[in-house]
Amino acid sequence: MTTIHVPSRDQVSPANQALFDTLKKGLGMVPNLYATLALSDHALGSYLALQNAKSSLDAKSREVINLVVSQVNSCQYCLSAHTVIGAMVGFTPEQILEIRRGTASFDARLDALVRLVKNIALERGHADPARVQAFFDAGWTPANLVDAIVVIGDKTVTNYLHGTTQVPVDFPAAPALTH
Repeated sequence: MTTIHVPSRDQVSPANQALFDTLKKGLGMVPNLYATLALSDHALGSYLALQNAKSSLDAKSREVINLVVSQVNSCQYCLSAHTVIGAMVGFTPEQILEIRRGTASFDARLDALVRLVKNIALERGHADPARVQAFFDAGWTPANLVDAIVVIGDKTVTNYLHGTTQVPVDFPAAPALTH
């Protein structure tokens, strides 16, 4: 496989250099997957705008989606990154593993989200109407559904980018999923 080079700050456009500086200030690093987006003069800025857009979903709900979609897409990079972020937003290691398996027995509302997102990701957007109804029955709104689909799209972008480029994972490895 052809290896994609992860660019350094001095190898990207001035606009991306400014984004690198902002990322380094906020995160203490520029994650390799973000740096890979900077191979395009526009992709990193566009992606960060999408990722940081206002949403009706809170941080925990977005992390549920990130973990489920990354598991469905077998993205080791995103699973590793979102295992770290999932812990930062308050999930225990056991809860993170359960979410990755496709349930959230510890929270009925999140469980409906996990199950719907897994169905949407597996069925490439053709959700089972019963899963959608269960989502609404759990107290989610149509706005939440739309925002969940936007987060699914966001995570699919980076899952596919890593799957195609195989840039090195620069987060602690996510634990293997055992059933």
